[in-house]
This record gives sequence, structure tokens and C-alpha cells, in this order.
Amino acid sequence: MAGKGIGRTGGRWLRRILVTVFILALPAPVLLLLIFRFLPVPGTPEMLVSLVQGKGLNYHWTDDIAPALGRAVIGTEDQNFCSHHGFDWQGIQKAMEEHKRNPKKRLRGASTISQQTARTLFLVPMRSWIRKGLETYLTVLVEALWPKKRILHAYLNLVDWGHGNFGAEAAARSYFGTDAGSLTRDQAARLAAILPSPSRWRVISRGATVRQTRALARTRQVVRDKLNFCVQ
Repeated sequence: MAGKGIGRTGGRWLRRILVTVFILALPAPVLLLLIFRFLPVPGTPEMLVSLVQGKGLNYHWTDDIAPALGRAVIGTEDQNFCSHHGFDWQGIQKAMEEHKRNPKKRLRGASTISQQTARTLFLVPMRSWIRKGLETYLTVLVEALWPKKRILHAYLNLVDWGHGNFGAEAAARSYFGTDAGSLTRDQAARLAAILPSPSRWRVISRGATVRQTRALARTRQVVRDKLNFCVQ
């Protein structure tokens, strides 16, 4: 009986400790987001994983990124970026309808730039419902504490562009031998075109050229319909 009592007591203390840690951890992202709203982000968990796995780490934060890259990424990744509040419900609905028509086809993701920024900042690259729940919470915080311009700028600086290259500056130097601020419209389109799978797709390839053509068309749509009004 005494052993059972000690076990129950230990269990209660463990639950209390876990709840306390959870409550104390909740404000941490808020503080970090307030800091990184104005200061460069020194690194992310995803970068650390890349380094540990031996994939390398090439990362340079920059305040000078060619506007063409932002337009291209909005066009290919999140055309409703300026009009939604973190979650593209239309995109989610469209993805669900597409999955119903083709149930054997893998469910297409509808993650926004805000969601991708939130999970890149704080989470390791793995799939789980817990991670998805944390991503939702963090996305709400990012949208509440950062203006759209900062969200896009951080995304372009932190996103994985494949082969150990994180952010626009590293990608521009590695793939084109230039800096992020000097990227041309065509180069920006090529970078945006490989984002769905940067480690599998190469910037310079026949397939990349086809995807670049689509990315350029979507970039023109962004300009024509002023889909980037919130970051101009």
C-alpha cells in the first residue's frame, strides 16, 4: 500500500513538473519573436539538424534581398499571403477537394508562408500531430507580433534552398555566384521553383527550366493583381 501511495505521489509531482514546464515555455516564443522582429535570426533547429546530419550549413542573414524573389515566392508558395491571417482556408479546402477526387494521391500541403516561417523558426523537420498543433499556435503568434513584411523577409532568409544552403544570400552565392540583392527576375524564379523540394530538384536543370516558366507566369500574376501589396 505504501509503495502504491509513493507511486501516486510521484506521478502527481511529475505531472505538476510537466505542466509547470509547459506553462513557462509558452511565453518563450513570444519573447523571441519580439526580439527577432528587429534583429537577425542567428539560426534555426532545422539548420542544426542539417549540420548534425552532415548536409552542411551555409547561412548568411541579409537585409538586402531583390524584390523579384519575394514576388516569385508569393506567386509559387502563397498567392493569398497578403490577404490571409496565417492560414489559407481556401487553399486547404481546395487541397481536400483534390484529395477526394484522387484519394490515392498524397494530400497536397497548403502551408502558408506564415506557417512555414513559424515552424522553421522553432521546430525540427518531422511530421506529427503534436508538431502540427505547435505550428498552429506559433503561426498565430507570428501573425500577431510581426508585420507581413517581416514574415516574408524572415522566410526568405531562413528557408532551406537545398544542399545545406539556408536563406536567399546563401542560395544566391551558391547557385549563381551573386548576392541576394542582385538576383534577376529569372534567377528569382528558378529559386522559387525548387522550394517544394529543394534537395531533390536542382536550380540548373531541364526540369527546373519548366518550373521556372511557371514561376515567372505566377510572378507576373502577382504584379498584375498586386498580390504583394502588403510588402511593397
